[in-house]
Amino acid sequence: MDSQMRLTPSDVVQKQLEAYNRRDIDDFMQWWAPDCEYFAFPSTLLATGVDEIRQRHIERFKEPNLNGILLSRVAMGNLVIDHERVIRTFPEGPGELEVICIYEVDDGKITSARFKIGEKQLYA
Repeated sequence: MDSQMRLTPSDVVQKQLEAYNRRDIDDFMQWWAPDCEYFAFPSTLLATGVDEIRQRHIERFKEPNLNGILLSRVAMGNLVIDHERVIRTFPEGPGELEVICIYEVDDGKITSARFKIGEKQLYA
């Protein structure tokens, strides 16, 4: 049995968050299913499949301040919901925003993700 198959859905989401914070695109992408879907909450499709999700993150991973801070996590079955504070470098300057991330995980891979984005707060 593949080691990813033994991970819980929470483990999978944590591994991809750790890769996100390291800005390691290859490690980040290994946690996404080939046919995964990526939405702005509730149902605006932003990307389908690993190639489109990779493209969305290549530029973001160049941001020097990029960091996702887990505030809370709840999991039930294959569903994992994270509340995060994400530090970013926006075109207007550095800042942060809160994000609710809703992941579906099957067979050790994220198959669907929905992101509810809070208001951007720029640092003074």
